[in-house]
Amino acid sequence: MSETSGDVSATWRRAGGIAGAAVGVLAAGAAAGVAVERLTVGRGMRKKARLALDASGPYGSLRGMPGRAVADDGTEIYYEVDEVEADGGGGRNGARKRRLFGRRPPAPVTVVFSHGYCLNQDSWHFQRAALRGVVRTVHWDQRSHGRSERGRAQVAGEPVSIDQLGRDLKAVVDAAAPEGPLVLVGHSMGGMTVMALGEQFPEVVRERVVGVAFVGTSCGKLGEVNFGLPVAGVNAVRRVLPGVLKALGSQAELVEKGRRATADLFAGLIKRYSFGSRDVDPAVARFAERLIEGTPIDVVAEFYPAFTEHDKADALGVFAEVPVLVLAGDRDLVTPSTHSEEIAGLLPEAELVIVPDGGHLVMLEHPEAVMDRLADLLARVGAVPVPVGPVAEG
Repeated sequence: MSETSGDVSATWRRAGGIAGAAVGVLAAGAAAGVAVERLTVGRGMRKKARLALDASGPYGSLRGMPGRAVADDGTEIYYEVDEVEADGGGGRNGARKRRLFGRRPPAPVTVVFSHGYCLNQDSWHFQRAALRGVVRTVHWDQRSHGRSERGRAQVAGEPVSIDQLGRDLKAVVDAAAPEGPLVLVGHSMGGMTVMALGEQFPEVVRERVVGVAFVGTSCGKLGEVNFGLPVAGVNAVRRVLPGVLKALGSQAELVEKGRRATADLFAGLIKRYSFGSRDVDPAVARFAERLIEGTPIDVVAEFYPAFTEHDKADALGVFAEVPVLVLAGDRDLVTPSTHSEEIAGLLPEAELVIVPDGGHLVMLEHPEAVMDRLADLLARVGAVPVPVGPVAEG
């Protein structure tokens, strides 16, 4: 028997009340700044500023040769390939790349970038720009994110798992880089995806992977993260959030309208949980906001439970013989730097880098620091020449 409209309305009001309480706790750190902004800057002016930033910012504009891989459940996964240019490209950017990487043609290595939760491949914009034409790269959108198809298994009612994402990455590798050495780079959920690939396909790591970079990620115990909140507050959020997200996901159209209506608060939350420093370029902050707000609420709800179940500490051993970079921001509230320290502790030969004033989106907030260490890893594994010039000195 179907619910009456009154029952649906009542259910939605209850879900909305719970959502309000949960989001209220999460927003505590951001709300004060947003309130001050509302007193000093008109809504129309804020909207105009966002539109101006959207129009002027070049971030996320890089595109490569498109392709589609097919996951084991039939989901089409979108990826793009940036091929190598023999001379590293021309003009000022080409000259900068030659200073960074030298003039010798790069080794035949493919670097595969995996993005995080509620993002897409464009979150690697700065690293992609630096490597463009210098080394072969693959950038892909995780299932239900970006240009990839909505997960068919999820449409059929199957929950998302990190293991599924690892199999998706294997499908992308098979389609976009079927031969040759690989360097796997993963941020947040993307790092977990790399771990899942290694656990399920250890032969790929042994035979083909020559380097790995784990950026702002975790091998488990995400259920213990406090997001910078008091213990009582985070416990309250943890109890209600799965149910809230499920309820919100069932009313996706209504929630999306509400999210647009509360854009200021949403932007404040994103800034607090994405960046660690105060002087983030407004265009970069707006770019991060666009990436995250582009993820539908029902996808947010689908993926969230997978993180509390994520445990890949035992799987890290497969990377023990591979050069590994572990990097995190020291002010990351989503996957705290202690999680990166734990990964490095399980991989004693790994290089651990903690970036000062870095938040969860450290590759957008401190792109040069991330690129310095990534360039060093690529040089160590022979993907590019040994870095030279100011970047190497840094």
